Amino acid sequence: EESLQMWDLNKRLEAYLARVKFLEEENEVLRAEIQSAKSSPAGDSWRVKYEEELRVLRDALDHAFREKCTAELARDNLYEEVQQVKNRCQKEQAAREEAKKQLSLSRKELEEERRAQIWLKERAVQLEKEVEALLEVHEEEKAGLDQEISSFSQSLESFRSAPVTFQPVEVEDYSKRLSEIWKGAVETYKTEVSQLESSLCQAKENLWKAVEDNQQSQLQLQHLEKDLAGLKARKEMLEESLAQQWQEQRGEAEKFQLAMEALEQEQQSLRVQIARVLEDRQQLMHLKMSLSLEVATYR
Repeated sequence: EESLQMWDLNKRLEAYLARVKFLEEENEVLRAEIQSAKSSPAGDSWRVKYEEELRVLRDALDHAFREKCTAELARDNLYEEVQQVKNRCQKEQAAREEAKKQLSLSRKELEEERRAQIWLKERAVQLEKEVEALLEVHEEEKAGLDQEISSFSQSLESFRSAPVTFQPVEVEDYSKRLSEIWKGAVETYKTEVSQLESSLCQAKENLWKAVEDNQQSQLQLQHLEKDLAGLKARKEMLEESLAQQWQEQRGEAEKFQLAMEALEQEQQSLRVQIARVLEDRQQLMHLKMSLSLEVATYR
């Protein structure tokens, strides 16, 4: 049993010694390569290359971080601009409501002016009818007075031809009274006609004034409609620019997000590679130490 154990131990020792010899040779080769890499400029170039790549990656990371900061600033600026646009839209909405109120008030005033115009037209027609009626009455009364005067002149002729004793003073008084009555009636009709003419002129002036006010209100209504159309067009333009800015910002944010994800993946892969290299080196060190201990133990 002891001989078998010693034979087994010799086999294991032979295997360990062969593995140690192989590892020592490999270590010598690696040491020579490391020395040659340290002494030769190619090693410096590889190191410089790796350092350059690491520096480029760090610069790219810093650039991406700066771009992220600028994108956040741009996003904040766009948010402020959006808030300003919203405030402008609210102001335009308030102005539109005010314009609608003014438009409704102007429409009410226009309707009232139309009603007043219709009333003035009806009043003017009524006054014209009254003037015509007064003129007809005046003509009838004039014709009646002419008949009375003619009958009175006939009666005077009959009185002249008839041998009747009368006082000439009474005839003269009667003629004076008739002339005074005629003059008073004529003056009364003249004053009434002048009053009717003045009222008719006043009605015409009121009608013209109402027409002018109607035209002014129509012009004001057209101006308000033009302002409303301009505000609508401006609102649509602002909404289109806002949507375009949102789309551009979303595209830039997606690009920055993709770039950050790619850099993070690359950084993660570099960390994994470095960890693997360190783990392999640690395993080699542990293996070398264990083999050295076993060789020392067997020795």
